[in-house]
Amino acid sequence: MPNTFKALVLNKNDDQTYSEFKQLDLADLPDGDVVVSISHSSLNYKDGLAVTGAGKIIRNFPFVPGIDLAGVVESSESEKFKVGDAVLLTGWGVGEKYWGGFSQKARLNAKWLTAMPEGLTPSRAMAIGTAGFTAMLSIMALEKYGISRKNGPVLVSGANGGVGSMAVTMLAALGYEVTASTGRLEESDFLKYLGARNIIPRSDLAHKSKPLEKEKYNGAIDTVGGQPLASLLSQLSYGTAVAACGLAAGMELPTTVFPFILRNVALLGVDSVMCPAAKRELTWQRIVEILPMDKLDSLTNTITFEQLPIAAIAILKGEIRGRTVVTIE
Repeated sequence: MPNTFKALVLNKNDDQTYSEFKQLDLADLPDGDVVVSISHSSLNYKDGLAVTGAGKIIRNFPFVPGIDLAGVVESSESEKFKVGDAVLLTGWGVGEKYWGGFSQKARLNAKWLTAMPEGLTPSRAMAIGTAGFTAMLSIMALEKYGISRKNGPVLVSGANGGVGSMAVTMLAALGYEVTASTGRLEESDFLKYLGARNIIPRSDLAHKSKPLEKEKYNGAIDTVGGQPLASLLSQLSYGTAVAACGLAAGMELPTTVFPFILRNVALLGVDSVMCPAAKRELTWQRIVEILPMDKLDSLTNTITFEQLPIAAIAILKGEIRGRTVVTIE
């Protein structure tokens, strides 16, 4: 295998982050016990922040971003993986603290890698990626709390985004009555195709709410945070919960304790980055069992490696629907 390969490398000049494609050598890669030849990655909102420099995601330069990757083991010093094994990676700080998947090769720690689930291609694994993985973790959090499809409507905020669209699709496949909140009402037909029964505009949750409003939802997955999450909390039915996994609308939560102590509502935090390996394997297996692959394909866009910098700008502008797979090789 050739030692040189292409990567998207971030650097900083006068406090401005810029990206460029560069030829690297295996010797340039950080330490690790497994080298992976990467065939596919994906573009997430966090990747958009990193590549454009719009968010303070990256602290050390030069840096290779990309929080998701899929490929084949090229060399291994670990007993867990051997040459030729198909693997994927999401989380663990890769693409944020450690060099990531926007590269034709990566040297990684074996504990970060997950064996490719049976029945998944690398392309579909990256179409799911961190977004689908986070969506399923959120669903599992609601299930663990006792929220079931028999309880009534469940809301998904940011429904046209990566996590939101995956959550809508899998909740519907499980038989939930899904209400989708979106800032792009022109995409309503597509959300209904994914399984949403009801569509509400983002503005319904974006306004400042009363501490308690009319009970409307029997559970929720919130992908945006900020005021929409506060409004959502005030509209949850007694004894229900919201799984919160995003902050695109802000990290502040302008609410009161009323939903928690007067309606017995729970706020369930969901983190996909440091999820333990055993839970990862279980979560990926559930995704494969539940997710309709035809719908996954319909919400997936595929771009070339070279199109990545432009797509990173588009995802921050809210111009990308669903999931974006990056073909690296």
